[in-house]
Formats: sequence, C-alpha cells, structure tokens
Amino acid sequence: MREHSAPGWPVWLSSELLAAPGGAAHAFSTRLGGVSEGVFSSLNLGHTRGDCPEAVRENYRRLLSAAGMPEMGRLVLARQVHGDALRVCTGADAGKGLDRPRDFEADGLMTDERGLTLAVFTADCIPILLYDPVRRAVAAVHAGWRGTALGIAAKAVRQMADVYGCRPEHLRAAIGPGISRCCFETDDDVPGAMRRALGAEAEQMIFPVPGKLGRWRVDLKALNEHWLRRAGVREIDRSDECTHCHPERYWSHRRTGPARGSMAALITLT
Repeated sequence: MREHSAPGWPVWLSSELLAAPGGAAHAFSTRLGGVSEGVFSSLNLGHTRGDCPEAVRENYRRLLSAAGMPEMGRLVLARQVHGDALRVCTGADAGKGLDRPRDFEADGLMTDERGLTLAVFTADCIPILLYDPVRRAVAAVHAGWRGTALGIAAKAVRQMADVYGCRPEHLRAAIGPGISRCCFETDDDVPGAMRRALGAEAEQMIFPVPGKLGRWRVDLKALNEHWLRRAGVREIDRSDECTHCHPERYWSHRRTGPARGSMAALITLT
C-alpha cells in the first residue's frame, strides 16, 4: 500500500488496486497528523470515546480533504457491534454519525451513490474496502474476530451481488492495517469459531503457541482474504502492517485498552 503524508496533514494509506484509473477515493487512516490531545493524540476519528467533538471534526476535515473525499455532511458512520450485519446506504443516510444520530447497527456499509463516504472504525480489527469498477459500487467492512468467523467479508460480496448486480470476479478488495498473526494470541474460543465456520480450511491460518497449551495465534488478515477468495474475489491488496506492533503509528485496543482513539477506513465513489 502507498503512504501519503505532508507537513500539517494526516498520514494515511491507499491501495493502488482501488485507486486505479476510474477507481474510488479511499483512505486507511493512521493515528498521525490530527489535532486531538492526550490519550487521543493525534488523528482520532472515534467520536464516541470521550475526545473533544471539535477536534474529531477537524480530524475528519483534514483526512477527507487530503484524500479528495466529499465534505463531512456526506459521511456515513456505522454503529459497530462485532456482528455481520450490512447496511445498504443511500443519500438518506448522509451525515449519520457526526451531524445526525446513527439509527442503525452494522459492521459493513455499501452504496452505489456517488459522493457518499462510508466509514468503519478499527483499533486492531481488520478493515476491508471493496470496489466494483463495472457496476460502480463500494463497501466498507469492519471484521473483528467474531465478524471474521461469521464471514462478513464474503457476506458483503454476496450482498453486493444481490443488491447491485456485482460479479465477484469484478470486485477489487483492500485489507488495511490490523493486528497480525505475530500479536493476536488467543484462547481456544477464537480458533474454535474459525474451525466451525471454515472446517479444515481454517487450519492453515491457526497456529499453536509453543509451550503454551490451549493458546493460539490466529491470522485474521489471511482468514478474511480466504473468505474473499472463497466468495470469488480475485484481486486483493493486503497490508502487512500490524497495529499492535506499531503503537506510535496505529491505535491498538489490545495494547492500550479502552483509553485510546480509533482509525477509520473510508471509501467513496467520486
């Protein structure tokens, strides 16, 4: 993925796969280049964690401007619940989250309307952006371990096909920074959920921790890529950056707990 930075502006990432000619404006944020202070320093995009609302709005203004996206009034922010619910968004949803109350729960958003910017939040969980250059539709997905086990990435592909007529082989996917196999150590519950969902297919992405009985390392990025390919997506860009390994660059819930900010993955049809 390509990093974008300039003095006084946010540091953010984009995927060449999504930014190809005729592509979608999008961004995976870092925690760098904003105006928030204290535990939220500096590019916090989470607006429900106790940060100053004016600072959060300025952070959004800076990131949207840097990434060439519409103004904040066209943002749609999800109330995420670590499930697999998906929301088909229209102009009636514009502004929900910052300017208007969020009246729905979802861990994935999709639209085919130009100028509507979809955003999902992460702080170790896996952000996934989808773009169909043929049917001109986009989606933003938040995949924690529960959403990964539920196959939310594949579900988004299927729903884009049902709602917009997208063909999976036309979709382009970008998996952004998130906690990596090196740092996502768990008890039996997480690998058990993956095995129930994927059977033997999950084994290549689950690793026992040497010397720790009942402890596992799970590769959430690889699992979500597997779900996407299983659903028929062929072109996938995947970030190798681990949010837990780089607390100076990314928010990590596992490292800091709830006293933190949030990154966001955003996408819009220009």
